Amino acid sequence: MIDGKRLKIVIAMDSFKGSLSSIEAGAAAREGILRACNAEVVVKPLADGGEGTTEALVEGLGGSYAYVDVAGPLGVYTEAKYGIMKDGISAIMEMAEASGLMLIKPEELNPRKATTYGVGQMILDAIKKGCRKFIIGIGGSATTDGGVGMLQALGYEFFDKDGNPISYGIEELDKIDKISAERRLPELDECQFEIACDVKNPLCGENGAVYVFGPQKGVKEEEKRIFDKKMQHYAAVTSKYLGKDYSREEGAGAAGGLGFAFLSYLPNVQMKRGIDIVLNAIELEKAVSEADIVITGEGRLDFQTAMGKVPIGVAKLAKKYGKRVIAFAGSVTAEAVQCNNEGIDAFFPILRDVVTLNEAMEKEIAKRNMTLTVEQVFRLI
Repeated sequence: MIDGKRLKIVIAMDSFKGSLSSIEAGAAAREGILRACNAEVVVKPLADGGEGTTEALVEGLGGSYAYVDVAGPLGVYTEAKYGIMKDGISAIMEMAEASGLMLIKPEELNPRKATTYGVGQMILDAIKKGCRKFIIGIGGSATTDGGVGMLQALGYEFFDKDGNPISYGIEELDKIDKISAERRLPELDECQFEIACDVKNPLCGENGAVYVFGPQKGVKEEEKRIFDKKMQHYAAVTSKYLGKDYSREEGAGAAGGLGFAFLSYLPNVQMKRGIDIVLNAIELEKAVSEADIVITGEGRLDFQTAMGKVPIGVAKLAKKYGKRVIAFAGSVTAEAVQCNNEGIDAFFPILRDVVTLNEAMEKEIAKRNMTLTVEQVFRLI
């Protein structure tokens, strides 16, 4: 309490990568606050739409996990995990579970054949389970197939001039002559898709999927022009088929063109910043508007944090309502002072001893450090 008033505190922390999940970090901070004062504390899960988003929302909002065997980026089947929320109709997915770089070794990268077919299989499985609302993070892809693989799994067909189905990957995108939706899953018309996308690249050209993101997926320098022409052909055929061109839309080039596939072929699609989707899903604004103090943080506070990472998104929301913001981090750099100009009133590293990085990142040590540091800050408050 302060002046007889019971504090209302909202905790919204990003994960401490490799150490604590968003919920674990928040729970440790909550324990420290309650050791120091009588307060009402609400912990909200946070993520930026990338890795860890499914876990943050499922664990934070009380959903459940679903598992399905899908084709990985090179066709080898793998088990993909996604979340189903309490309402039974909302699914949380990360495309990387089915078609991510993490699923193949660097020496196995093959942009000619890598496919998003497994992403479509995940969506199909969720639809069969009754889901109609989707939040899908599309970071970390190993693919450059323009999302054709996903569309094939959902019933779209792409044929060459001889009437043969094209193969998976980018290899035969320039052979597409006819597109058919005759076998398209009809339940798609009942679905809504929020796509977590933090890049603004178009599909084609020097700022597009092949040139910008292709190299990390195995595209060689001499292949960029060739593959981009394949993508241009795919865009042109799609535009003719639909009567509208989405290839220049912001985010069309995300995940090797998967963004373009969503925008062009699926209904009720919105491309949004990952953090904005998550903040809306957890109803953080309402909680913040009623709070006295807002707590945020991440594993490392630095100049990138100040450029707009998750803690700054929380801080700006809090400042909309004139709230005090305190951040906690595993470590801070000299450049972290820029965070003070972006809405974080004060920040504190939680390290208490001189230890190695591996020791500092051990889960139990990180939890203890968080709890003890937060306790001391709130004893002062």
